[in-house]
Amino acid sequence: MSLFTGSGVAIVTPMHADGSVNYPVLKELIEFQLENGTDAIIICGTTGEASTMTDQEQIDAVRFTVETVAKRAVVLAGAGSNDTAHAIELAKGCEATGVDGVLLVTPYYNKTTQKGLIKHYTAIANSINIPVLLYNVPGRTGLSISPKTCYELSKVKNIVGIKEASGNFSNIAEIAALCGPDFDLYSGNDDQNIPILSLGGKGVISVLANVAPKQTHDMVEKFLSGDTKGAAKLQLESIELINALFCEVNPIPVKTALNLMGFDVGPCKAPLCEMEAEHIEQLKTAMKNYGLLK
Repeated sequence: MSLFTGSGVAIVTPMHADGSVNYPVLKELIEFQLENGTDAIIICGTTGEASTMTDQEQIDAVRFTVETVAKRAVVLAGAGSNDTAHAIELAKGCEATGVDGVLLVTPYYNKTTQKGLIKHYTAIANSINIPVLLYNVPGRTGLSISPKTCYELSKVKNIVGIKEASGNFSNIAEIAALCGPDFDLYSGNDDQNIPILSLGGKGVISVLANVAPKQTHDMVEKFLSGDTKGAAKLQLESIELINALFCEVNPIPVKTALNLMGFDVGPCKAPLCEMEAEHIEQLKTAMKNYGLLK
């Protein structure tokens, strides 16, 4: 059974000026997502700046999200690390909050081999009883999960799918072919949502959905209900905005966009910093063209 089908938001973590989590605004963002049809909230992932949160901050944010969502949508928690023992502790901590599943990025910097990946993910999955999604994003980690490795990991009972943000469609197609329809495939690149859905994807884990939750939800829903032309139209209409949301390192632009929309999500934590002036103008233009700003 799929963890979720449809649109998942890789939600930002709103912060005060001192870097602490702004929980009233996080609640506001969660309600905004639920009101606009989002099917899953993914908290403390890349977009949520988990890499600069303490373990306790991360677990607290996950617990708050689980309690706020209150079963109205699926909640997944980022719990990845380049240290297997650390990832196990994070995954256990997330499980204790009542979260529906965890999203585990590949080890970064020290990386590892494909054999090491199998050992790493299997150890984490075996330490918990909730579903695990693999997260393949070699542009950030320098390491890609090969299709054969993904197939071996799909045999672990609670490793149920993968968020694919590699952009390598040959590998993504091979993963879909090897692992079959019972292994869930999710798009992790907003400009590639429809192509991944066409390979049997169950949904998306989206940055775009932070600012355009209804449009992202409708894009996926149209495709899954058979309106592929309508879905493709929504995908193409979003490309300018998606490009602007990634003109600097995520989540710098999407946090800027939410602040421009009136959500007081605050700054990013260092080393992430404020956007360059010319990129802010590019973002504003794209948001105006998309109807998010007047």
